[in-house]
Formats: sequence, structure tokens, C-alpha cells
Amino acid sequence: MNKYLKESIFWILILIPFVYLTTIWSELPKVIPTHFDLSGNPNGWSDKNGLIILIGLLEIGTYLLMLFIPFFDPKKKIQQMGDKYYSLRLLMTFFMSALSVYILYAGNGNKIRPAVLIALIGAFDAVFGNYLQTVKPNYFIGIRTPWTLENEQTWRSTHRMAGRMWMAGGLLIMIMSLALNSNVELGILFAIVTVIIVLVPIIYSYKQFKKTHS
Repeated sequence: MNKYLKESIFWILILIPFVYLTTIWSELPKVIPTHFDLSGNPNGWSDKNGLIILIGLLEIGTYLLMLFIPFFDPKKKIQQMGDKYYSLRLLMTFFMSALSVYILYAGNGNKIRPAVLIALIGAFDAVFGNYLQTVKPNYFIGIRTPWTLENEQTWRSTHRMAGRMWMAGGLLIMIMSLALNSNVELGILFAIVTVIIVLVPIIYSYKQFKKTHS
């Protein structure tokens, strides 16, 4: 596929929330809810003009960050990922686009459902876990601990384990979002699963490093 055509896919995803915003702009009140409690009730408000900045930061900011990261990688490992990194960029852009649309949906007077938002994050975790297993050693993406950055074998083993854990954790989060009726319980369990899939790979990387240097 032509590289310009491949990049155009990102801009289509980026424009979707802005197109949606133009269709609902006249319906939006001057002050809209931008923060919600675990029950989905608004507890924070902002001027609707701030939506343009918020969406811009979420989408365009993420796109530009992911676009230029490979140029700052001193080992050029990210560039060696090729299509895998392109797919990861596409995943991040799609996630930010979907999140932006949901924020706009909630800002237009619709009751936000925390389960939907958490399920979306779970789906992202599951797909991201698949890519974690293919990430080469670098200073920007992945489980970047002193031990993974010091030893390539530790990096590989840690990311294989972390990738599987993130996939399982993401699927579990999605299942919980569908099965639990209590937003409070869902929020607590979501936090627990998130802490586990973040901390366990860090501890694992230390143990793997010590094993290879024993």
C-alpha cells in the first residue's frame, strides 16, 4: 500500500470525532460535563470550546507522538518493527478516536456508562498485549525497566510474559464489564487488574535479570 494512502487512514480516524462535533455543536450547552463518577453522573464541567482542544490533544497529539518517536530512538529498533509498529500506531489512533467520540456523546447530554468505557480500555489492553510481544528493545515503548533495558534476553522474556498477561487482563476486563451490574465493583476490580498487569511484569523483569546474571 502506498505510504501516503496508509497515512491517510490515520487522518480519517482523526477527523471522525471532529465531524461528529460539527453535527452536534449547536445542540451542546455552553457548559458541558467532562468528568464523571463511578455511577456515570457528572461531577465536573467545562466550557464546550474546550472540547476542540481536548480532542486535538488526544488525537493529533497521539498521532504526532507516535509518528516521530522512531526518529528519536537511538538504537533504531522501533523502525525495525515495520508493519508491526504501523499497526500499533493505528491501534492508538483508533482508540483515541473512539474515546473522543464517546466523550462528545456524553457531553451532548447522554448518560455515560462506565462499563462501556472500561470495556473499551479492556479491548485496547488485549490488543496492545499482542503487540507487546513483538516490541524490540527501545527507550519509548514497552516495559522499560533498568533490567529490560540492560539485557536484551530479559527484555524479550519479559515482553512475552507481559504481552500474554495484558491480553488475558484485557479480556477479563471486557468480561467483567459485561457481567457486573455494579459500577463501583467494576471500578475496583478494573483497578486491581490494571495494577496487576502493570506491576507483575516489572517484578518479573527484575527476577529474569537476576537469573541471567547469577
